[in-house]
Amino acid sequence: MELGRLSITLPVPFVPARACVDLAVRAERELGYHAVWLAETAGPDSFTLAGAIAGATERIAIGTAVVPVFTRTPAVLSMSAASLAELSNGRFVLGLGSSSHAIVEGWNGVPFERPLTRVRETVAIVRQALSGERTDFEGEVLRSRGLRLSPRPERPVPIYLAALREHMLELAGEIGDGLILNLFPPAALPRILDAWRRGARRAGSDPSGREVVCRLMVGVTDDPAAARGLVRLAFTGYFAQPVYNAYMRWCGYEEEAQALSEAFGRGDRAGSAAAMTDAFIDQIAILGSAGRCRERIAELVAGGVTTPVLSPLAASAREVAAMFEALAPARQP
Repeated sequence: MELGRLSITLPVPFVPARACVDLAVRAERELGYHAVWLAETAGPDSFTLAGAIAGATERIAIGTAVVPVFTRTPAVLSMSAASLAELSNGRFVLGLGSSSHAIVEGWNGVPFERPLTRVRETVAIVRQALSGERTDFEGEVLRSRGLRLSPRPERPVPIYLAALREHMLELAGEIGDGLILNLFPPAALPRILDAWRRGARRAGSDPSGREVVCRLMVGVTDDPAAARGLVRLAFTGYFAQPVYNAYMRWCGYEEEAQALSEAFGRGDRAGSAAAMTDAFIDQIAILGSAGRCRERIAELVAGGVTTPVLSPLAASAREVAAMFEALAPARQP
């Protein structure tokens, strides 16, 4: 059963930052995972945690999935990426995305405007800086002049882009070194990859050798109903946000998206949770026995995902560790 470059996500619920570093060490030395991909929401920031993991490990790849382009300037992103490339001895991948209204506007007070342009121009500036050139860029929403990194990375730092719908997927194919996906039903995967490949072809490049990183919500469990409850708790608010609600519609769940948006807008928590139907959750999450979870992961790999990233649906630190152990590449039957 082909499971691709099986990886883990950090940070995870119930596990503080220091223990996340310990989990990364276990992932490398004991469990056999390919990479650690770092999310950034309201917990440890990705770059600090990546630096700590880089210092504690030797071989495992380290990437961000993802850092928002709105919450740091391209100059700061460039300096962070260069530092992490050096600290990890070339194991670092910079994953960027536009994020959402809640994080960008609500938490950070930054207008969530023209995300497609913001991503494109951020990548242009960061690439220019990481190449060792002095930046000289004047775009529609960003500009940078006179930054020269010292020292510059010895090898190019790959830049992967997160995308949900068609235009961002095409942009990721056009300018990204890899693609990062999240929270989609398997039936949408061909449409997602077609848009990404179309963007690559438009730029005259072949995406066939590029990495397709996919964060998967996984619950190794004999109680799927309880696991669905964890999905509702964690992601109802996500899918109520304009970006993810539109994505839900794009993936074919128009009625559910409408019901969720309306219920959330009137402050109806029970109605919002009910709009996240069992059928929808069973498509965006992987729930069941370890064997069944492996089968679902293998189906996605066969469909074009190269790097499944396990994000545990768990109610305790012990359950987090148990999920990573149950699906560890070093312990495959």
